[in-house]
Amino acid sequence: MRSVFAILGFALILSLPGVLLAKPVREKAPEAAFRGNEDLLRWINGYRRKPEPQRVPDAVKAMSAYGLTKDSDQSGIYIGFVAGVIGSNSASAEDLVSKMFPLPPEDQVVIIKGIAYSGLPGWRPLLRTFIERMPARKDLIEKFLYGDKPVLTALSIKEDATVIDLNWGYYFATGWEAPIRRIASALAYSLEKDKVDTLTIGAMAKWTLAQNASRDNDLLMMLKRISSDSDPSIKKPLIEVIDASETLELSKIRKDALASIDELKAKGSEKLRNYNWWGQAGQTVLALGCVAAGAMGQVQFGIPCVIGGAASTAALNYFKPTD
Repeated sequence: MRSVFAILGFALILSLPGVLLAKPVREKAPEAAFRGNEDLLRWINGYRRKPEPQRVPDAVKAMSAYGLTKDSDQSGIYIGFVAGVIGSNSASAEDLVSKMFPLPPEDQVVIIKGIAYSGLPGWRPLLRTFIERMPARKDLIEKFLYGDKPVLTALSIKEDATVIDLNWGYYFATGWEAPIRRIASALAYSLEKDKVDTLTIGAMAKWTLAQNASRDNDLLMMLKRISSDSDPSIKKPLIEVIDASETLELSKIRKDALASIDELKAKGSEKLRNYNWWGQAGQTVLALGCVAAGAMGQVQFGIPCVIGGAASTAALNYFKPTD
């Protein structure tokens, strides 16, 4: 019996150094907070290649902290991104959304539209789940639930240039083809001969597709697939996008847009020929701003149309009709 205890004691002694010298197991350090707007944009742009849905609630709070969701003209890409994350994580959607709170009432639109635009079959029950947590936004929620507020796939790019941003955000979250097809459908407007606002929306779609495809081979391959079965009305401009992306001759997209705008100006009405009118055409300036922001290198990390008022002013000068 003593020998048994001796053996056990010896085994215990031998094991002690390992126990005493073993390094303590540390918990994994939490993900660092987003250090600024550029850090957040960089993460969004890389998300589709390395999804980190657990960080999305912090990203939404960062969007709020940096004031990125307050301007409806500039928040589209962030709303689209949140919608894409929710739509591609149906099993954990409720948990993800719950962790986005608390959020100031003025920024809760990103949650409401993120759910409504997600494409989830059960987006309405999901939105109802959080109605009590957003009492200040009850009217907007009810317009989506019971009114005529359209979902993402029903929004018209022709009527609102920011719909392009929404679809880009959805693509950055998912890498899916559907939002790119919706953006590509607007290429038909780049051939517009009568309405300058429609023409510039087409130019915006064309520029952002070419700009991003030149940096993203997966997107370029996707555009080639789309071109094989695309509507005849977009085939020519889509081929031009693919060619500009492959050859990196992106300036041709801008030159073509300028030529089309100049042509429209030359044959247009007095109102169109008056440059002052351009400063009053909000939607046109927005669309031109998105195109010019990319051309001037103001679109960070390949993300289109994240611009401020200064960029819109610069865009107006950059794309103004020539005399």
